[in-house]
Parts: sequence; structure tokens; C-alpha cells
Amino acid sequence: MNERATIGPPLWLLAELTYRCPLHCAFCYNPVDFARHESELDTEDWLRVLREARAAGAVQCGFSGGEPMLRDDLEVLVAEAHRLGYYTNLLTSGVGLTPERAAALKAAGLDHIQLSFQDSTKELNDFLSHTRTFELKQRVAALIKDNGWPMVMNVVVHRQNIDHIDTIIAMAAELGAEYLELANSQYYSWALLNRDQLLPSREQLERAERVTNEWREKLGDRMRIFFVVPDYYEKRPKKCMNGWGNVFLTVTPDGTALPCHTARMLPGLDFPNVREMSVSDIWYASEGFNRYRGDGWMKDPCRTCPDKEKDLGGCRCQAYMLAGDPAAADPVCEFSPAHGVVEKAVERAQTGAAAEQPLVFRDPRESRRLVGMR
Repeated sequence: MNERATIGPPLWLLAELTYRCPLHCAFCYNPVDFARHESELDTEDWLRVLREARAAGAVQCGFSGGEPMLRDDLEVLVAEAHRLGYYTNLLTSGVGLTPERAAALKAAGLDHIQLSFQDSTKELNDFLSHTRTFELKQRVAALIKDNGWPMVMNVVVHRQNIDHIDTIIAMAAELGAEYLELANSQYYSWALLNRDQLLPSREQLERAERVTNEWREKLGDRMRIFFVVPDYYEKRPKKCMNGWGNVFLTVTPDGTALPCHTARMLPGLDFPNVREMSVSDIWYASEGFNRYRGDGWMKDPCRTCPDKEKDLGGCRCQAYMLAGDPAAADPVCEFSPAHGVVEKAVERAQTGAAAEQPLVFRDPRESRRLVGMR
């Protein structure tokens, strides 16, 4: 186990306040079994987490979910985070962000809002979220601008909407976004269930990148556009969360502390709960946070790879999902013995043969059904 002196602080706290959400997105990263985790931390617990994480060195706090606007105490938590000196970010679908609550969040000191859209058309936006929210999101975008927050828009990109990149960017520009994140779906949780329907073809990706670059030239400094390619089309994996237990600390609605928002799926790990351990002890001393820190846990080919410091073996969750072993090389890597699994998925995406299957939308009833099938 690493000594505290060699471990940096948890700079980024992601406070997942609730798994409740009015949307039912087919690419949601919340656990497939989210309906089993119903015991949410109360206000006092969250206030203590904010204070302990700040004392441990956290400087940025994101409030997410589910839909964090469903928490009646959101303004209280934002105000305390602001008082403690965090840079605060709200990640929201926009549902529940009324003019009154926007004013209250502004008064509480909220620094930043990231608003999600599913598409640039009402029909597909509402289909992909399984709700009628497109017009509401447009009103919320205007509300964000009226309150002087940076206009940050996020659109999860996948096979169903990637051919609309041109109109998505045009919509963001029309709404006055300063930042637009076009994040291709990463295949965890609900997105993994729907991978055949969501993974775009290589041709779609190349066209989307070309269109994005044309818009970058056209807009210049008016809007920064980030385009994140899905891991499956890379030769080498990304450094997961900038390294396991290096920067990011996620606290889930029931208080479980994780090095990333999907790590709960990994077998053989006992992740601590903030009800039972302090944030400092969780970060520095818990087995869950120390298991995959550094490179001492690695097997070959990662152990002897000259690039291991660049990617730290890639994503532990992806290794488990695709290779069946959390300590294996991320199968995205071309040197992984399990890389063929990724190649087969990419090959299927080129034909689109499996993309006609119905999507499985995020839903508490579906969550319980899928868990019951295990």
C-alpha cells in the first residue's frame, strides 16, 4: 500500500447527489442496478463530506446525479461549497431549473452550469431521453445566459445522433454557448447494454470530426469545441480518470466513495462509505483506492510496456467488462490479449447489422429486471 507522502490530494470531488432522474437516457453512466441503491445521504452528511474533502485538498466540486435539481437542499450544498472555497459546477439536464431556483443558486455562489442536450431536433432529443424536454432545455439555456454563467453545453454523441453534428454545433452557437463538449459515448452501464445500437461507424466518426473542424475554423474563439473519440477507435487506452486515485473522488448518493463513477462494478473490492470513514482515510488508506494506484498491480503486457506511465494500463472497468479481469490490460490497447473483443464490436459497427435492435432505456423497473436476471 502506498504511503500518504507519495499520494497527491483529491483535487476534484464529484458529488453524485441522487440517482433519481426524470430522463431515461440509453447511454446513462449510472449503474445498471441503480434502483438497488436508494438510501441517499442527507444534508448533514453531504455538508460533512464537502468540509472533509476540502480539508483533504479538493478545489473543484461537481454536483451531479441522476438529476441534482431533484435535491431540495442543492442550494444549501452549493452555498457551503462556495463558502469553503470550491469552484462549483452543476451538471444538469435542465429539468427543475426554474428562474427562482436559478436565482437562488446564483445567490449561493454557483460558478458554472453544464447543460446536457441529446440532439438538435425536438424529435430525437425527446426520443433519446424518453421525455419531452427539448423546449425546456432551450429555455434553461437562455436562463443560464441571463444569469451570467458560462454557457457550457454537453451532447453525448453516438450512432443515433452523430450525423447531426452540423446542426448540433449550429444550435450551440445560436444559444450562445462558450463551450461545447461533443463526448462520444463511452461503453459502460446502460451504454454497454446498447453498444450495438450506439457505436458509430468509422465513416460516421471521420465525417463528424471533419464537420467539427470546419466549425472550429468558422467560429474561432467564439466557442471552444471538444470532440472526444470513443475508446474503441483508439490504438492505446486513455489514462483512466488521470490515474486511479490520482485526482478524482466520486461520492455516490448512498455515500460509497469511488475512484471513478463506474468502479462499483469491480469484483473483489470493498469500497468505503463516507458514513463510516473520513474522506482523508478513504483517499489515503482504503484498500479500494489503493488497489490500482501506480503500476505495482500490473501484469504483462502492461508491466513491461514502455508507455505504461502514459496510460497506467487504461480503464480498470473496461478491462473487467471486456476481458473479465480488472487487472488485465485495457482491451482497447492493441497489445491486449483481449483486443479482439473491441475489434469485433468495431467491425459490427461498420455494417450496422445489429443497430436495428430496440434501445434499452434507463428505468428503475428495467434496472430491477436486469439485476434479477443475473
